Amino acid sequence: MPEPTRHDAYPDALIRAILTQTRTIALVGASASPVRPSHLVCKYMLSRGYGVIPVNPGLAGHTLLGQPVFGRLADLPGPVDMVEIFRNSDAAGGIVDAALALPVLPKVIWMQLGVRDDAAAERAEAAGVTVVMNRCPKIEFGRISGEIGWMGVNSRMLSSKKPILAKTGSQRFSIDPR
Repeated sequence: MPEPTRHDAYPDALIRAILTQTRTIALVGASASPVRPSHLVCKYMLSRGYGVIPVNPGLAGHTLLGQPVFGRLADLPGPVDMVEIFRNSDAAGGIVDAALALPVLPKVIWMQLGVRDDAAAERAEAAGVTVVMNRCPKIEFGRISGEIGWMGVNSRMLSSKKPILAKTGSQRFSIDPR
């Protein structure tokens, strides 16, 4: 994957590569409340074919959107491609350290909108993990695929190519043929 030059802006090629190559996501800070952004992102990413593993100590042992919830990253049943952090910036460093302690490192650590920890990002990148901060994979998927344009949002993506439809539903676009 191409490496970002700084954490203020990411090339579309990097975001597309991450979203195309990622198959499993550990979503740290998943919420059972259907109005919480982490719940909406979990539901959206599941609907786009990603394997999403919710991580929340308060919900451990339960299910969320049909997925078993784990209390911490160390409890995950296997490796994940991405660790998505849906906690505040103060908690991000500890979560990054927990991700770096996993037996198999994730390829990507993604910090949600408003979440940034440059020191933690530096530690992860030193270990060979790609880091994205202050971005939402749901929004980026919608922007890259063209779905977000349906709502009148300027996606900064113009193309004369016909969008790739997702396998389920006629109103869902994909970034790759899953």
